[in-house]
Amino acid sequence: MKIALPDTAGRLADYALTGTPIAAAPLGRNAARTVYSAAHVVADPFTANDPSGRAKVDWAKTMEFRRYLAGLGLGIAEVMDTAQRGMGLDWPGALELIRRTGEELPDAVVANGCGTDHLDPAAVASLDDVRRAYLEQAEAIQKLGGRLILMASRALVRVAKKPEDYVRMYSDVLAACDEPVILHWLGDMFDPQLAGYWGDAAFEPAMQTALAVIEANTAKVDGIKISLLDKEKEVVMRRRLPAGVKMYTGDDFNYPELIEGDSEGFSHALLGIFDPLAPAAAYAVERLGDGDKAGFRATLDPTVPLAHLIFRAPTQYYKTGVVFLAWLNGFQDHFVMLNGAQAMRPLPYFVEVFRQADQCGLLRDPNRAVERMKKLLAVYGA
Repeated sequence: MKIALPDTAGRLADYALTGTPIAAAPLGRNAARTVYSAAHVVADPFTANDPSGRAKVDWAKTMEFRRYLAGLGLGIAEVMDTAQRGMGLDWPGALELIRRTGEELPDAVVANGCGTDHLDPAAVASLDDVRRAYLEQAEAIQKLGGRLILMASRALVRVAKKPEDYVRMYSDVLAACDEPVILHWLGDMFDPQLAGYWGDAAFEPAMQTALAVIEANTAKVDGIKISLLDKEKEVVMRRRLPAGVKMYTGDDFNYPELIEGDSEGFSHALLGIFDPLAPAAAYAVERLGDGDKAGFRATLDPTVPLAHLIFRAPTQYYKTGVVFLAWLNGFQDHFVMLNGAQAMRPLPYFVEVFRQADQCGLLRDPNRAVERMKKLLAVYGA
């Protein structure tokens, strides 16, 4: 099967598809690693709302994708960065999605993002404002029976004056949590407004503050997800976590080796890249559980170049690549995103994502993917 793809000068050349689609193989309940896929949302393409206005979600298609993830045995990290949280999906929309996922998938493993994104960071005057915001979201989610991921807060960065402010804030919020939560350290490459989180721009002192939070509240912390795109930093912190506290890798560049681990430990996973890589993730971790480390790496290692491409700088626009692949793979009928984010990557990016997804076996139906790619090329005049 061939398709004519343009280069950066618009010159067309035939590309022959070579990949074999990865067969879906559900991950068992007693998996070797806890695996969450941060899931995207599907926009309603027929809304009259401007992209800069209130977002409108296609709930049917959004929930269909979550049923697919749960069917693969993957956990769902709900209303996180991948769902365009704070970048199109507001707090009321997030809470509605939490409610729907909880009701429609009562047996799925789900953790829900709890933050302060209903605040305007510029209008926040005090730590008390941030505390109230965290507690408001925590109470609303827990009323629905949801477990929490305490998301990094733009507002907290703005008003915190010293590391102790973070320790006090998290201790207060964790005291109100019904079950152990996952903490969330998102680097500024994903969100520039989070620069200096934990009270310091340097990694070592910031890590010390995060560890102080965990050590003061161990019974309330299931684990911490860090998304710094630096495997050495993750391993350093992983080795210093208290016993029983999990490290969830959020490293969308180095996930195979971090999940496999070493003689001193391993990372679990809470990854945006596991949205488009869902079948590969489930298959690979199942191989790992069977003791087949070579099979695990043979499945995931070839996907790393694609992950680097999808998450290339500016990293916060990785959602565009995630939704593009969801459209190619038939999980939605259009390539429209909240806030018009489908326009945040150029055509050569989409061309290369198409190529690499094919080579990784991530195009479920190559014929459909080719036809949809042709439609996109036509929009660009190729």
